[in-house]
Amino acid sequence: AVHEGHVVSAQELTEFLQPLFTQNSRNLVLFLQDRLSIDDFTYFSESYGNKNPFQNVQASIYEILQSSPSSLVLPAVDCKATKYLLSVLQESGDWKLTNVTNLNVSQLEVNASYPNLLVVQLQPLASGLKEISTLEAVAENDKIIGRVTMDLQERGIHFSVIYTAVRPSRISRRTDVVTELRRQLMAAEEEDSLSYPPLNVTIGNFTCILFYAGNFSLKANSSVLIDLTNATFVTQNVDTSASKCSDSNTTLSLKYTKPVNGISSLEIRFLMTNKFYEGSARKWATLDSVEIVQDEEKFAKFSVSAISAPAEYSFHCQLVGTSNLYPARLVPSDEAKNWDVFISNLQIQGFNVINNQFSYASDCTGFFTPAIWMGLVTSIILLWILTYGIHMIMQLTTNNRFDDPKGPALSVPQTE
Repeated sequence: AVHEGHVVSAQELTEFLQPLFTQNSRNLVLFLQDRLSIDDFTYFSESYGNKNPFQNVQASIYEILQSSPSSLVLPAVDCKATKYLLSVLQESGDWKLTNVTNLNVSQLEVNASYPNLLVVQLQPLASGLKEISTLEAVAENDKIIGRVTMDLQERGIHFSVIYTAVRPSRISRRTDVVTELRRQLMAAEEEDSLSYPPLNVTIGNFTCILFYAGNFSLKANSSVLIDLTNATFVTQNVDTSASKCSDSNTTLSLKYTKPVNGISSLEIRFLMTNKFYEGSARKWATLDSVEIVQDEEKFAKFSVSAISAPAEYSFHCQLVGTSNLYPARLVPSDEAKNWDVFISNLQIQGFNVINNQFSYASDCTGFFTPAIWMGLVTSIILLWILTYGIHMIMQLTTNNRFDDPKGPALSVPQTE
């Protein structure tokens, strides 16, 4: 039993999972999602009427628990524990690791004669993408879980299931830090337990590029979602050998092999320059363009707006992508209009990296945000109305002559 409010640490999670390593049937299925909280089961089930996006999960859990000797539900697990969960499972025994990324269950091969570890990468709940509904993503993941568990049961294979995520989807704000709200960038704060380390590119003995994103996703042809967050930062299943660094030009090259079904290779390049500008009398680092190369043939290029920082700084922006609503926008060329890019909580530095850490971050949000401008304009209008009203009141005059009922009638000439 785990008491309320307790966050399970990495050591405790390993102890909880020890029975999985010692039982006779050692077939383990790990359903890994980008973000999930236990409150999501209630929220999505009750907030959308008759739609129950966890229908297969609840049915499978109920059926499995009827025949299962044990079960374990952990409401809160430390993100560091889930981050290294896959490596802990691999080190715990001689598993045959199978990564299910194309979500094609019909081609899933499981040999029950030896231990199997099936890692099913579920599609991300990228609510920041306007075209993608979080509810639809949850329902699709639910169908995937149902297909995998049903297929294994029909084959008569005994297995254990772990359903978890890399990070939580709901975070309760602590009351002791509400009064200390500020921009918490990686350069100024200690390592957050909810985050993962940035991707660093080292050439020789020096780290020349640092790259971090909370969510790094692409969408091809308005239908194929490619989530590269885990492959880039968590498992780091990405090739950066083609990256180049110099004092004036830097290229961050990210190469992925079979990121999704139908794409054999994908390369994303971030081209940055470092120039001296006489107007500011200093050097500025600028992200000039982003390029996407699919299967070494199809080329797409995006020009970049509003991504620059002093050469000694890093650059940070909450939302970067192809949407017109983002503060830092990627403008696609003609051949790039089939791609949509979504990057949240971006921080990048391609020059003057010291001690493998981000420098002070120059944020894309200016001092005068749209809300501030709206407040200023509204205040000016109200101030003008008040000033005009006071001016009109001051122009009012009273009569300086009054009619006496006992005397002759008062005559006021027209000139007065």
